[in-house]
Amino acid sequence: MQYPAEPFRIKSVEVVSMIDRAQRIEKIKEAGYNTFLLNSEDVYIDLLTDSGTTAMSDRQWAAMMIGDEAYAGSKNFHHLKATVEELFGFKHIIPTHQGRGAENILSQIAIKDGQFVLGNMYFTTTRYHQERNGATFLDIIRQEAHDAAIDIPFKGDVDIDKLKAIISEKGAENIAYICLAVTVNLAGGQPVSMANMRAVSQVAREHGIKVFYDATRCVENAFYIKEQEAGYADKTIQEIVLETFSYADGCTMSGKKDCLVNIGGFLCVNDDELFARAKELVVVYEGMPSYGGMAGRDMEAMAIGLRESIQYEYIEHRVKQVRYLGDKLIAAGVPVVLPIGGHAVFLDARRFCPHLPQEHLPAQSLAASIYVETGVRAMERGIVSGGRDAVTGKNHSPKLETVRLTIPRRVYTYAHMDVVADGIIRLYQQREDIKGLKFVYEPKQLRFFTARFDYL
Repeated sequence: MQYPAEPFRIKSVEVVSMIDRAQRIEKIKEAGYNTFLLNSEDVYIDLLTDSGTTAMSDRQWAAMMIGDEAYAGSKNFHHLKATVEELFGFKHIIPTHQGRGAENILSQIAIKDGQFVLGNMYFTTTRYHQERNGATFLDIIRQEAHDAAIDIPFKGDVDIDKLKAIISEKGAENIAYICLAVTVNLAGGQPVSMANMRAVSQVAREHGIKVFYDATRCVENAFYIKEQEAGYADKTIQEIVLETFSYADGCTMSGKKDCLVNIGGFLCVNDDELFARAKELVVVYEGMPSYGGMAGRDMEAMAIGLRESIQYEYIEHRVKQVRYLGDKLIAAGVPVVLPIGGHAVFLDARRFCPHLPQEHLPAQSLAASIYVETGVRAMERGIVSGGRDAVTGKNHSPKLETVRLTIPRRVYTYAHMDVVADGIIRLYQQREDIKGLKFVYEPKQLRFFTARFDYL
């Protein structure tokens, strides 16, 4: 594997420091063993998320100075709108403060109480908005995606036979829409093939069902298609992205990922009636339809970031830097979700901590232990993130119990990845010492953000 050098020069730096192990033990205890509750100043390498943690380019920072902060009709909105229309091909765009703002609006305009939303594995905030508006989420991802050890391409694909069976069982009129994530975060950042998107679209259109994408990491998905799917090696990233969205009726987008900005998002739709309803709701929840939840300067930076994101040199380095970390861990025998995804390396906590049953929250404990051992902050993605069934109150128990090591864009170097890998390998060699956790405070919704824990 060739790992390309950074396709940029570093022009500004932020000095960071590492507190010692004794201090880290105290800090994680004060945080209730929840890495979300750590202060960033107490973190050496922050791999909590790639959301809003991007280093913006010189062109983006320069663009911030021409922000048009008009309450209505900002020229920056028109620039963003034209950019999204050109790159994504959708007819209408509604800016929002971030991706979950778009999810909130889409769920309200597209779901009727009692309907079902079908998707290739849930995402936490997405499922919350869907359930809050009366839907039941049904997973239609291919079965292999639930097995961390299976190493096959396009594990994010929808199981078409399962899709057809659910439509037959539930009735097309009872399905609000299909939610297709490209890539699939909780499956390990797994991509979806163009052939599968095409097949999903065909089935949906035969039954009059709309398809909306979670487009958050669509550029990473496009890289995988170019690299691994027959017939796309000579296509540009932009061409692949445009074809991707030709099979959708709209999308939600968190601009804090592949748009290379620190805040912002948008909702895209083709349907004029849905657009009219979305414009009404964006005023209630976000702001005017020409700025949503963003300042003019943020929209300008996003428009430029979108164009930078489809540059091949950028996306190749981005994906392969993640692989570099994953390959180092695999070489040392550390169990990870295979294949390595586009935005993060997911540690398989079931195999990392086989002595801990899922009800002892192994991924949560592993994330806390990584911080103590290395000063690196990661995120639990397992039973804690899964939450509870809205009807029964029982824990969702996902087959994947993982810790996500999420790489911010254009922030860290390969040397940082070496530090992360060395620390986790060291921890793996003493994994039997990792103890289970229990809840001491559990919020009712999205508990992984603010829950607190203690050792059993």
